[in-house]
Amino acid sequence: MFNGSISINPFNGVELGRYPFLTASEVENELARCSQAFKKWREFKIDQRARVLRQMAVVLRRDLPDLAKLITLEMGKPIVQARAEIEKCASLCDWTADQGSKFLQDEPVAMSVGEAYVSYLPIGSVFGVMPWNFPIWQVMRGAVGIIFGGNTYVLKHSTNVMGSAYRLQQAWLESGLPEGVFSVLNVDHIMASKVIKDRRIAGVTVTGSVRAGAAIAAISGAAVKKCVLELGGSDPFIVLADADLDRATTSAVEARFQNTGQVCIAAKRFIVEQSVFDEFKYRFIKKVEAIIVGDPMKPDTDNGPMARWDLRITLDEQVKKSIAEGAKLLCGGGPFLGESYSGGAFYQPTVLSEVNSKMTCFTEEVFGPVAALTKAQDLDDAISLANENDYGLSSALWTADEGRAREIARRLEAGGVFINGSSATDQRLPIGGIKKSGFGRELSHYGLREFLNVQTVWSGRRPEALARPHSE
Repeated sequence: MFNGSISINPFNGVELGRYPFLTASEVENELARCSQAFKKWREFKIDQRARVLRQMAVVLRRDLPDLAKLITLEMGKPIVQARAEIEKCASLCDWTADQGSKFLQDEPVAMSVGEAYVSYLPIGSVFGVMPWNFPIWQVMRGAVGIIFGGNTYVLKHSTNVMGSAYRLQQAWLESGLPEGVFSVLNVDHIMASKVIKDRRIAGVTVTGSVRAGAAIAAISGAAVKKCVLELGGSDPFIVLADADLDRATTSAVEARFQNTGQVCIAAKRFIVEQSVFDEFKYRFIKKVEAIIVGDPMKPDTDNGPMARWDLRITLDEQVKKSIAEGAKLLCGGGPFLGESYSGGAFYQPTVLSEVNSKMTCFTEEVFGPVAALTKAQDLDDAISLANENDYGLSSALWTADEGRAREIARRLEAGGVFINGSSATDQRLPIGGIKKSGFGRELSHYGLREFLNVQTVWSGRRPEALARPHSE
């Protein structure tokens, strides 16, 4: 029996590659190499690290067609979206190289006695446990800042996209990053737990399910190691009575069905004020029914297959359970079958209505092309429904009154609020959640400093001051 990762094309079931799990001795060698690499990399000047990032952007753009094709083959993302993913990674490298240095500079602090400053220093090797839905972007979103800060990055990627993991490692090497600064460990969960406990791992970053994140956080906590968790969500998309419904429904369809609905910050619960609920529903359904489902390699395809067949089974179970609980099926509702879909992991774009806060599609994260519509009596009810969930990653709010929207945003329990738009990521803004969506941030200067030692340096204190009482 093969002991390792197998990459299978979800469009047609064709095996793409086999990647053996590393042995214990191979893991030991890799961790030792990363540890040694950290000692050298941390001494690189910031402008030297920036040059590597700029070259990485060049390599990503040079290899964009091949990288995008690999993403599409391994997890079914429509090729146009895969190409956009690679360009986004290149832009992140450029921005960090251009802007990141100012966030790593020593910060002087005015003191009544002596001189003081705060430094931002690397801490060591950071272990990244990453998902399959954005095989390159999810890794780069954290790794770029971690590496630029002087740390090394050790990747455990999802088993179905290991081809992307190793190709990304090669891109880093071609960009001039020293060997061992970005490393890939193809290991199972048992070995991953041992890696987290290893003294050479200084921190852990995870994007994944609540179950996986909680387990890893427990191990990290027991080892007294910092972790950053981004654990997905069930993001609300709130539409108030004064919203532009044409723009709102267009944005809603994009927000829910991008990447075949397999996005952590995708809108999943559509909470609409009752006076415009029927009109929103009508427009939304028409646009969902126009989604083109098919071969993800074709540029006009909107939705490809889901990334794996087991994920499709889970999604279908959630839909069926929600219907049994009283949700009304408006369109879709099951797998796409038949010769034209090549036996792939396709699922019909699905809309459920009459959804209440007790139903499965409202309480759970539904990771696939399924939208849940819920009617709100008024603004307060909409906010209550939005917050009545264990997740708190992001949210969207549609209204003509942007001044009021900013006040409403403060009442929403989410790491991000997007007014008259859909949830998105940008290197200039932090991303992360609250509640069961996790803690910590990636991107922007907030993410850049997550795995740095914020060191206080204070010189010139008078000797007599040392005798005075002070707090710890």
